[in-house]
Amino acid sequence: MKTKGLFLIFALVVLGVTSECLALQQNRYELRGEKNFFTGYESVNPDGTINAVIEISAGDNEKWEVQKDDGVMRWGEENGRPRLVEYLGYPVNYGMVPKTVLSGEKGGDGDPLDILVIGRQLKRGQVIKAKLIGVLRMTSEGMRDDKLLAVLPDTHFGDIKSVHELNEKFPGVTSIIETWFINYEGQGKVQTEGFGSLEEADLILNSAREAYNVIKH
Repeated sequence: MKTKGLFLIFALVVLGVTSECLALQQNRYELRGEKNFFTGYESVNPDGTINAVIEISAGDNEKWEVQKDDGVMRWGEENGRPRLVEYLGYPVNYGMVPKTVLSGEKGGDGDPLDILVIGRQLKRGQVIKAKLIGVLRMTSEGMRDDKLLAVLPDTHFGDIKSVHELNEKFPGVTSIIETWFINYEGQGKVQTEGFGSLEEADLILNSAREAYNVIKH
């Protein structure tokens, strides 16, 4: 057993597998991280970046979500089966911001605040630093379901500071994202109101952090 353990460690080192990707997957439908995904990380870092827990990799269509009650990431169900988005795969990495809640009192769905991360494809279960640039204003089933919009700092999107700048330097990206969200649930189920500024995104983020503090105390 000791030899097998040493071999596993050696293999992980040789293959370049990092602890960030070694979240404990108990089974095909559940993923546990080194910490509670919901409460184990701060929302905002000292350097101004925000933490994003990746639930769905860019290009994937498996609908995974972090659960508020225990901070475990699970593959959602629909009609008794694992939920698959029956559309093109997600155009960007999708996840949630720890220690946030989109308050029902302000029209939200009561879930952690969602975040879209533009850059290279990330792995489910990764917790990464992202730079906030704006927000996709959105409602689903009559409730606020806004999505923060962020970029990965160490990619060719890393210098982007606003949605306006993203549109200038990378035309079509925001159109692709908005078109996808309008249609992925079926026509008429999701409504979008365009993209908001960094300032608007900050207000939504701060409100969601305050709502989290209310439910935790």
